[in-house]
Amino acid sequence: MRYLGLVRTAEGQGTPPPALMQAMGTFIETSLKDGTLVQTGGLAPTSAGARIRQSRGRLHLIDGPFTETKEVVGGYAILEAPSREAAVAIMQNFMRLHEQHWPDWEGECELREMVFVTP
Repeated sequence: MRYLGLVRTAEGQGTPPPALMQAMGTFIETSLKDGTLVQTGGLAPTSAGARIRQSRGRLHLIDGPFTETKEVVGGYAILEAPSREAAVAIMQNFMRLHEQHWPDWEGECELREMVFVTP
């Protein structure tokens, strides 16, 4: 089963420590090799983003930054796991890297099963 992990955080928490980046690099490389990680990536700040919203039958374009938003999606991971519990364990291991190497960082990971995937 495939799962999508969305990492949410407040913007402007600073640059991740080098030790975290190195630990994440090792984690990502190992996870890609063993097949539990399909794809991952970080996202640019909301200042470079846009939102397209439908309201009252019309589309509205909103350019970033999105100052009213307390937390933004800063990255994602697509996982391959045999169960929800296995996917949770993978993301907990990823989040522990932040706990160990950037204890002042604040954020969360939302994990959702992907029920519709196209090639």
